[in-house]
Amino acid sequence: MSERHTLLLRLCGPLQAWGIDSRFSVRDTGREPSKSGVVGLLCAALGRCRDRPVDDLARLTMAVRADREGDILRDYHVAGKGGYYRASGAIERTNVIPGNRYYLSDARFLVGLEGDDLALLTDLH
Repeated sequence: MSERHTLLLRLCGPLQAWGIDSRFSVRDTGREPSKSGVVGLLCAALGRCRDRPVDDLARLTMAVRADREGDILRDYHVAGKGGYYRASGAIERTNVIPGNRYYLSDARFLVGLEGDDLALLTDLH
């Protein structure tokens, strides 16, 4: 059995969003960080391109402790009202697209990532 190592991440900020089932004009948030969200955050921090595999990060075990759950905040959001050029060169007009985006306000979490790849956890640190 190989030795397990743990990296702790403190995630806190005025607004966080951990989308779990976002579709079209409604962008939701989970009540705590999702593993896919944390993996995405780590990929961005490492400068990984989107087309690079994340298998090594996905193999890590994750646990979350909520130090402050935060409050759900809804942001009414509008986009559009303009146009774009079609391949033919014609301008296609668009209307305003309203939507709702949800965030966690003032939440604080401690995330533990555990694995046997010490080099990976050291790179993440």
